Amino acid sequence: MKSLFASLLTSALLVSTFTAKAIDVGNPAPVFTLPQLHTQQTTTLSAFAGKVIYVDFWASWCAPCRTSFPLLNALHKKLQAKGVEVIAINLDEDEASARQFLKEVPVEFTVLYDGKGEWADQYVIESMPTSFIIDKKGIVQKVHHGFTSADITDLEQTILTLLANN
Repeated sequence: MKSLFASLLTSALLVSTFTAKAIDVGNPAPVFTLPQLHTQQTTTLSAFAGKVIYVDFWASWCAPCRTSFPLLNALHKKLQAKGVEVIAINLDEDEASARQFLKEVPVEFTVLYDGKGEWADQYVIESMPTSFIIDKKGIVQKVHHGFTSADITDLEQTILTLLANN
């Protein structure tokens, strides 16, 4: 009986270990390396070390992404000189769909491509868009699901607080 209990306990611990992979506030952000959508040149998260980073997972079919991109672009322009980077990671299987989206909604921040969803799996993306605000030390400070135009004020305030505190 004791060995059955120990076996069940071990199984439960293993299951909880494998299912508790969501990137939560306070955890280090997984360091990705992905190709840029337009140039195929690779970019890694570690290239932005020492900055506050807004990582946004998105897709061309995502209606809230059409709202978020112009606002994130304005935020990037406003805060880049203060040490803020916006990085958008596209999850479309068809890269042409992502390119078409960016023709319609152009941006000046870094856009990467994860067509196989490997990094979306690492970050446990369950809704579109999902974003992560990462501090200068590489720690996730905020996870945000979805997007409305009213969200930008809170997101900017979080970023400004991190800039002031780090």
